[in-house]
Amino acid sequence: MTVVKLILQIVLVVLSLLLTLLILMHKGKGGGLSDMFGGGLTQNAGSSGVAEKNLNRWTVIIALIWVAIIIALGLFTKFGVA
Repeated sequence: MTVVKLILQIVLVVLSLLLTLLILMHKGKGGGLSDMFGGGLTQNAGSSGVAEKNLNRWTVIIALIWVAIIIALGLFTKFGVA
C-alpha cells in the first residue's frame, strides 16, 4: 500500500498545480481582485463561450478528483495503512 499512497501523493501534487492553472485561466467576473489587475475593462463579461464552459467543466472535474484523493489519503492515514 506504500506504493499506492506514494502514487496518490504524486497525482495530488500534479492535480494541485493543474487546478491552480485552470483557476487562474478563468475570466474575471468583475469586482474583487480581477478588477485590480485590469479585468474590469473587459466587455461581454456576462457571456461565456464554449471555451469558458469547457474550462469550467475541467476545473470542476479536476477539483472533485483532487478532493477524492485528499479523502483517500486521509483514510490511509487514519487507519494506519503504510
